[in-house]
This record gives sequence, C-alpha cells and structure tokens, in this order.
Amino acid sequence: MKFWTIPTIMTWTRIIAIPLIVGVFYVDIPAVDRNLIATVMFVVFAATDWLDGYLARKLNQTSSFGAFLDPVADKFLVCAALLVLVHLQRADVFVALIIIGREIAISALREWMAVIGATKSVAVHMLGKVKTAVQMTAIPFLLYDGTLFGTINTHVWGTWLIWISAILTVWSMIYYLKKAIPEIRARAK
Repeated sequence: MKFWTIPTIMTWTRIIAIPLIVGVFYVDIPAVDRNLIATVMFVVFAATDWLDGYLARKLNQTSSFGAFLDPVADKFLVCAALLVLVHLQRADVFVALIIIGREIAISALREWMAVIGATKSVAVHMLGKVKTAVQMTAIPFLLYDGTLFGTINTHVWGTWLIWISAILTVWSMIYYLKKAIPEIRARAK
C-alpha cells in the first residue's frame, strides 16, 4: 500500500492543518494578524488538494488509500473552517448545516453506490467542482474579514459567495440523488 508517498503526505497536511487554523484564533495577537495567518494557512493547505492529485498522477503514486483520504481531508478542512466562521459570526449556521449536511449525505451515498457497484452514477460532476471552487473562494474571504487592495470588502464578498456555495451545494446534491435513484430502484427490484 502506498501510505507514505509525497501526495499522501500532502493530503495528511490538510488534516494536520485543522488544529493549526483553529488554534490561530486563540493566540493573543491582534485580530487582523489572526485573520491573515488563518487565511494564508487555509489557502496554502487547500492548494495541496490540487497539488497532491497532480503529483500522484505525475509520479505514478496513485493509491486506493490516497483516493479515500483526499476527499476526507478536503471535507474535514472545509467543515472545520465553516465551524470557525460560525463561531466568529462570519457565516450563518444555516449555511454551515447545508454544506456539512450535503457532504455527509453525498459521502454516504457514494459509499452505498460503491457497495452496489454503481459508483459511476455518482462520479464527480462539473457542478460539484464549481461548488467547491466557490466555497474555496468564500472561506478565505470570510477568514480574512477585511479589505483587500483598499477596495474589496472580503466580508461582503465572502458572505455572498458562501450563500451561492450553499445554493450550489443543494443543487449538486439534487443532481447526484437524481443520478443515483435509477440505480437504487433497479437494485430494489
């Protein structure tokens, strides 16, 4: 098993990053510095998602363990960031519930579809990728919670983007459920 490959280690860093990002908000430094540090860490660790996949393919180090761990690490990182944002009152709890609930539901659906041999019906779709891109833009904006380049109010933009992400989250969940229902019905007969 390819447990300690470079791509897998990069994936583990996203999980290790969670207490670091959360912990920044408990350090006795100015809020502006906490926000900047947490934002930079989130962006750097989130970028490892793309990089570890690229390296796994480039170095021929793909593995079933890596394929399992990668989405788990992503979901942990996003869920932890959302909980921090709710705690800091920068994101609505309803948005967090929608996003976290969808992740749990779709993960369970994918696991079930794998058991019945129908994983292709719930394979990652472009809608899910767009949802993730919007989410991964909204979260750093909300973590930063300030003004960028003297003009971009990241709180306002982040709030709009996280709500758009929540809408895309529901839309993508409906899409995946619609794709899975025929398989579920076929197996139930």
